[in-house]
Amino acid sequence: MRCLAVLLCVAATSLGAQQPEPPPDSTRAVTESMPTPPPPPTPEQKRFLAGLRTATRGIAQLKDGMSRVARAGTRDSATQRRAGRFLAGLCGSSRGFLKRGRPQLTPTVYEDSVQLKARRLVTQVDSMIKYTTTCEDSAAATPTSTAVGLGKRMKSYDAALRDFRVAIGLPVKDDTTKATKRP
Repeated sequence: MRCLAVLLCVAATSLGAQQPEPPPDSTRAVTESMPTPPPPPTPEQKRFLAGLRTATRGIAQLKDGMSRVARAGTRDSATQRRAGRFLAGLCGSSRGFLKRGRPQLTPTVYEDSVQLKARRLVTQVDSMIKYTTTCEDSAAATPTSTAVGLGKRMKSYDAALRDFRVAIGLPVKDDTTKATKRP
């Protein structure tokens, strides 16, 4: 029994004394080939992104209203009417978020091609702000056609946002307004 205990102590000591192998050189080559991360944003660029975050809250409300109208579909008229009134209310409240975020969206804080993408994004936000008054006025009466008009503007906004996020090096999320086709 003592012999077994001594043998285990010697084995544990010899295993603990071994040095771990250094990592192979191939890992060094992989880390060198990775692209460098974009530089941190300036305070003005952070302000732009904060304004964009505020405006995106309004966009999310519009998408919610559009999905409610789409789900109401061709059901009874009471469901369509309720979805239309809800969309009209969301158009009004989203305008508040869009207008609150818009003053912070100054595309001149970026340079070169990123500035062009930022300017296009700001133009799309302005288009959404302008359409929200029409949306608020007509959504209760004609919810389907209002949602279609809103959807066209939403696709343009999503494309501009995707291009801007790629230009500044942020991850790009899948488009949430893609409609799945039913067979």
